Order: sequence, then structure tokens, then C-alpha cells
Amino acid sequence: MLKPTAVRRDLRLRPVSPAGWWFDVLLLVGFGALTLALARGALLGLDLDVREWAYAHHPAPIYWTARVLNYLGQGGWLLMPLSGALAVAVAWRARTVRPLLLVAGAFVLLYLTVGPLKLLTDRAAPSSDLPPTQSVRIFNDLPPTEYDLSYPSGHVANAIVWYGVIAALLTALTAGRLHPRVHRLVRFAPPAILLVTTTYLNFHWLTDGVAALLLGLFLDRLLHRVPWDDVPLPGRLREWDRPFTSYP
Repeated sequence: MLKPTAVRRDLRLRPVSPAGWWFDVLLLVGFGALTLALARGALLGLDLDVREWAYAHHPAPIYWTARVLNYLGQGGWLLMPLSGALAVAVAWRARTVRPLLLVAGAFVLLYLTVGPLKLLTDRAAPSSDLPPTQSVRIFNDLPPTEYDLSYPSGHVANAIVWYGVIAALLTALTAGRLHPRVHRLVRFAPPAILLVTTTYLNFHWLTDGVAALLLGLFLDRLLHRVPWDDVPLPGRLREWDRPFTSYP
């Protein structure tokens, strides 16, 4: 019985749209500029105004609809398990472990960026019991018992990265037959919904969501650049080392 032979793969980065690194730099500069502006006290008034408007416009039907839709951004019990299940399904169908690398890559990127930034910036939530002029500040000195993980919004960043992964896995699972409109809907609708709902529900300040949008798009582009079909794997996985070519 012939054994599979090792295939040399060229680890060229995959193209993204818009092409080039200029857009990635623009996203990082935007995130840095927004963070610096908040640290200097700019835009805090806007955050406070949006907070007060949201509290003043909470009719029950809209409020509870927003609460339900906000669950779309739950990483721990929705997005990661769903992505993992789809990756396993694609891996079993294509006899390759490479879809699992995509899920692992998304988890590592988010874990190494969003979490540390939340700890560093030490910002309270709009629903904090602290005086609003104190809770809105970034790089705050909050009491040990105070929620201080508001910036950037994990829900929005999670949505951008994980729904991009989910769209890619659905494309692979359907052998590329996923309609482009469905693909775009899966990728872009949840982040937009979560940007609105987390702000409306006062789970996050408006600028928390905007910062997460900038950071999440940057991470999503990094994830898309990785040539998952060509990442070297240990020899013992050779029988499950087949291409995962439906990652758009």
C-alpha cells in the first residue's frame, strides 16, 4: 500500500480586499488615534450623550429584541462551539485537519489582543454605578470590584472574526455553493447588529464598539492572509493533510 508523500508547499500570503497593507495600517492608525483621543478626554462627551439617549429610549419590545440579538456576539457558548462544530464537519468531509487550524488561529488572535487591551485600558461600562464622568474615562483607576473590561468591545470584535470564520467554513462545507449574498449576510450583519445593540443596551460605550470594529477588521484581514492549506503539519498527520481550498 502506497503511503502519502510529503508535499512541499509555498507559504505565500493569501490576497485580501482591498489589497496591500495600506488598509491594515489605516485600521491600526485609526484604533491608535481613537484610543489616544479618549485618553486625552476627547469624545467622552459623545459617549455620555449616547448613553443618556439610550437610557431614555428603552421601550420594552425594542429593548428585549436588542437583548436577544446581542447574544449573537457570545464567544464562549455560541461562536467558538459553532465554529468548532463546523470545522469538525469540514475536516471529516474533506479528510483534513486544516479547518481546525483556522479556528485555532482565530482563538489565538483574539486571546492575544482583545483581552490584554481590555486589561490595559481599564474602562468601566456605561451601566456602571460610578459617576458617569468617572466611568467613561479610559486608562482609569477603578475599584477592584468594578467591571473594567469595556474597551474595546469583545462582542463586536468577536463577531467580525468569528463570523468571518463561520462564513468560510460554510463555504467549504457546501463545496463553494454558498450564495454570495448569504456569505455577505453571515459575515457583515452580526457585527453591525452587535455594534448597535451593545451601545443601545449600554453594555459598551459607542467608542468601545468603534474601536472593536477597527481592531476586528484588522484581525480578520490577518486571518485571511494566512495560507491555511500550506501550513506545515507533523508527519503523523500526513493522512489528514489535504487542502482546505474554500477559504475565500
